[in-house]
Amino acid sequence: MRMVDLIEKKRDGEELTTEEIGFFIEQYTNGNIPDYQVSALLMAIYFQDMTDRERADLTLAMVESGDQIDLSEIEGIKVDKHSTGGVGDTTTLVLGPLVAACGVPVAKMSGRGLGHTGGTIDKLEAIEGFHVELTTEQFTKQVNELKLAVIGQSGNLTPADKKLYALRDVTGTVNSIPLIASSIMSKKIAAGADAIVLDVKTGEGAFMKSVEDARSLARAMVQIGNNVGRQTMAIISDMSQPLGFAIGNSLEVKEAIDTLRGKGPADLTELCLVLGSQMVVVGGKAKDLDEARAMLREVIENGSAIEILKGFIEGQGGNPAVVDSPELLPQAQFTFEVPAKESGYVSCIEADEVGTAAMLLGAGRATKDSVIDLAVGIVLHKKVGDAVKEGESLATIHSNSENIENVLAILHKYIEFSKEPTTAPNLIEEIITQ
Repeated sequence: MRMVDLIEKKRDGEELTTEEIGFFIEQYTNGNIPDYQVSALLMAIYFQDMTDRERADLTLAMVESGDQIDLSEIEGIKVDKHSTGGVGDTTTLVLGPLVAACGVPVAKMSGRGLGHTGGTIDKLEAIEGFHVELTTEQFTKQVNELKLAVIGQSGNLTPADKKLYALRDVTGTVNSIPLIASSIMSKKIAAGADAIVLDVKTGEGAFMKSVEDARSLARAMVQIGNNVGRQTMAIISDMSQPLGFAIGNSLEVKEAIDTLRGKGPADLTELCLVLGSQMVVVGGKAKDLDEARAMLREVIENGSAIEILKGFIEGQGGNPAVVDSPELLPQAQFTFEVPAKESGYVSCIEADEVGTAAMLLGAGRATKDSVIDLAVGIVLHKKVGDAVKEGESLATIHSNSENIENVLAILHKYIEFSKEPTTAPNLIEEIITQ
């Protein structure tokens, strides 16, 4: 089998066989195929697309290129959740304890963030002592006892995907539905979950800016998951404005705690109830979404979700006292208000730009070597559709520097106003199960 034949075949719009895809992934991972030939094949895929069968074969080949997590010792249906990312996306911190309190095991592998704010692990490490380095035995034991554990990503999980992504990044082939979908799903499948719930973001703060593109990606990932034997569904949710109010690591942890107490932002709460309901149903603990939603409401109201959070933090070396005393989380040295320069109605909060402002404060990584400041960030006080009076605070900046002029300028420019009442965007655009 020759790589040039595969390139020509895909270039001409033909299907690659299971064996050909397996050959390409195995030989490239082992260093036997040069980057220039793989670049040519990626560009052919970019223009010619792949069939559902090809996408599933590509995903499985990447799964088989490295380690696979065996969760068979964990009791019950293991359900994983994946978000395509955004600004203020604190859902994992809320959903883990919420769904675990309903009896669904959440055995999660998460990563660090590159961009606006930290990833799930960075946020959790805002809690003093918290660590994600668990042995397989510790991980399994904690999930069986508590229904929740989070570990860092294995160094040898889907090595083919790591090589392909690095190449896609420099060859103009990142924005390819089959390549994005197989990249995401290979990691989820290698992590061992039985069922997968996807939160696909759309809007200015999302990778997929349009609903149509988000729908294409969601359908591709759901199809891959179901084709390889994982029950998979997706929710398309809005990321045109930040989710919730907090953008920044310790600030988002506090917001997650508030949400688990039933006092969180309406949009974050609703998204977690929608995603969580799907997780509880596919996890076999509720017969339908209405029953699942009632269960989630109950574990918030009776405090059992908060107790799971405390046990989870303590089980992974953190100080559970932060749940009752969030002031123990890292605190910024300075806070500054952002006053409205006019009266009216908030018509737009550009999520990307607000995220950039938080990153300039130190809440995120501009490069993979950047050091995150866990204390800093932005807390919004208004969302799209809200009325505002001149001089009223739009947001609070939490900073460890008094030099915030560039951050203020971004917030004043990208929190936009209208003289007429405006309507908030739909939070949930679509649910895809087939």
